[in-house]
Amino acid sequence: MNYENYASSLMIKSLHKYLTILFVALTSCLASSAAVNVTASLDSASILMGRVDTLRLFVERDANRQGVFPLFNKVPQGGYVTLLGDTIELGAPRMDTVKQEGSRITERLVVPVQVFDSGFYKLPPFIYISATDSAVSNQVELTVVPVKVGENDTISDYKDISDPSDRSFWDWMPDWLYDLWWLWILLIVAIAVAIYFGRKYRKTGKFISLPEKPQPKPWTVALDRLENLKAKNLWENGMEKEYFTDLTDILRDYLAQRFGINAMEMTSRQIMQTLADQADVKEKRSYVRKILDIADFVKFAKVRPLPADNVEAFDNAVNFVKETIPSEPQPDNQSSEKKGGDQ
Repeated sequence: MNYENYASSLMIKSLHKYLTILFVALTSCLASSAAVNVTASLDSASILMGRVDTLRLFVERDANRQGVFPLFNKVPQGGYVTLLGDTIELGAPRMDTVKQEGSRITERLVVPVQVFDSGFYKLPPFIYISATDSAVSNQVELTVVPVKVGENDTISDYKDISDPSDRSFWDWMPDWLYDLWWLWILLIVAIAVAIYFGRKYRKTGKFISLPEKPQPKPWTVALDRLENLKAKNLWENGMEKEYFTDLTDILRDYLAQRFGINAMEMTSRQIMQTLADQADVKEKRSYVRKILDIADFVKFAKVRPLPADNVEAFDNAVNFVKETIPSEPQPDNQSSEKKGGDQ
């Protein structure tokens, strides 16, 4: 009886052990079948600068769990992406299936690699992303050997640089012109501004035409100067000669500004003769004649005028200026009445 119990217990323990091992094996198998594995390799670990190497990325995954490499996801046909700044160029990849066993599939991504600077490079790992999982490849190392070329050596086994078949306008433009586009725009604007102001200067004699301050009317200036002369009290202080000199200067300036008569360079006789030929001032010349007659006596004959003569000369100057102020244009009353009648 004891022997049978021992045998049964031993059988139960063995069965439990085998079941545990089988469970662990099945779990490991399921886990390995669900994982995505990515392996990276280079055809050559050392290449000459400028030569093309090949990067191969192997992706082992379930057939129903497709994914992508984000680095190559948007590379156009014939394009490239860069790594480590702009040092390493990876061309457009080509994907093919290596093998398929049951639900597992192995894909291979073939990527051209080109480096234009010598040195030792350690490429970063490549990330593969699917809908439910992601994986990271191992890192690969690449040594780029510089090309030793003498000054007179001929470079062979390298293709010449060729222009693209569909060159655009910008491809024809030199790099120095394309890179400094902003400088050429500034230069064109500066030339246009110089031409504009050059033409303006030839026409007006000024680069910039500022609005001119309106000049006071000749009669306003003359009346103001007469008031200032009166305030000096020259003849009251025995300075009759200075008084009449200033008075005739004011009168001569007014004749020049108002009627265009060069009175400052004329004698009294010439001024009167000129006024006689002016139809719009002919009737007012008596004021001027009286002023000039007294002024000539005072300045040349050294005659001392009476106070009434001084006052009369001043009043004559004021009256002459006021009575020769042009009248403001009046509205045409007849035209207005005619329009009103037509309505």
